Amino acid sequence: MIELQNDSLTFWFPEVHPDAWLEIEFQRTLRIPDDGTDYPLPAGLGPFPLQHVDDHVRTVPGHWLEHGGVMLPMYQAEAMWIDFASHYIDDRETSYPFAVKIAAGKIDAVSGNGWMDRLHQSPQNYVVIPEQPWLDGFCVEQGVIRQFVAMPLGEGYTAEEQITGRAEFGGLQIMAYPMKREAFERNHPVVDGRVCYDMSMDVTCLDSPSAEMGLGAGGRMRQQIYDDPYDFQDWDLESHRRCFVHLTNSHRWQQITGQQPPSQPPTAQTYQQAGVPWFDHYREQPVVAGSPVLRGLKSVVALDKEKNEQTAIKNDPIVIDNAVQLRAALAPGQVREGTF
Repeated sequence: MIELQNDSLTFWFPEVHPDAWLEIEFQRTLRIPDDGTDYPLPAGLGPFPLQHVDDHVRTVPGHWLEHGGVMLPMYQAEAMWIDFASHYIDDRETSYPFAVKIAAGKIDAVSGNGWMDRLHQSPQNYVVIPEQPWLDGFCVEQGVIRQFVAMPLGEGYTAEEQITGRAEFGGLQIMAYPMKREAFERNHPVVDGRVCYDMSMDVTCLDSPSAEMGLGAGGRMRQQIYDDPYDFQDWDLESHRRCFVHLTNSHRWQQITGQQPPSQPPTAQTYQQAGVPWFDHYREQPVVAGSPVLRGLKSVVALDKEKNEQTAIKNDPIVIDNAVQLRAALAPGQVREGTF
């Protein structure tokens, strides 16, 4: 079962384990400059609003009804990141593990391959939760992603169009697999005699004429996509849930839903002037090498130059002077001092 609650998707697997549930949220964020710099992670600026496609059968594009799922609005050249949070289980000191496939226009964001309704181990075509707390873009190199940036479908900017030559699907596709119950209990036995706390950090500190949007490649960001630390047989390949997340431009969102879209996203300059922090997240764990297919994607800014257009406005570089090292980057027991 999949539920939409408070602008987040919850994937439930009670048939596998009573604690097997996963929340996924789509966060608005700063579109980082595409200037060759590998930037740290910008903050979340609040979730995108989500609505059921089936609640608007008379106003959504007809073929959306075939895919079902949910929809959200994005401005042209706006960026997003995807936040993962699985249920934390105190007596086992861990969150329930999931393998999650993320695709944009049915192009896998980790491997760069076309969509398949199954996990693939080599090359890995999924992220592992809770090891992977978020995903900001396409995995182009080891430790580097290119940011998810919304662009109109059919104009050649999206990863789908660059790789397949077609503007067919757009949106995001998500598929979640839980860990088998026996594998979970074997890998994470009950810890007796301790009081445990969930120390996860919740960091939430131009319209297009085309209604449908896909995701193109934005600026470069430092982000590790972690190797699967479990045995591949631990995943319950028979139990899965999938959801199609449709993207529409903000003007069409109002026509479909009758509701005002979110405010315009900030530029890098206004983000910097507001003093919103950046984040570096690093842990000593093997990471995937990056996809040679995705490495060949042209960014929105690069395609703008080729087309002599200016769809991705405000691409001026900025100086990062307030990057926060998140807890996973520190040694065991080390306290982060922060700024005074």
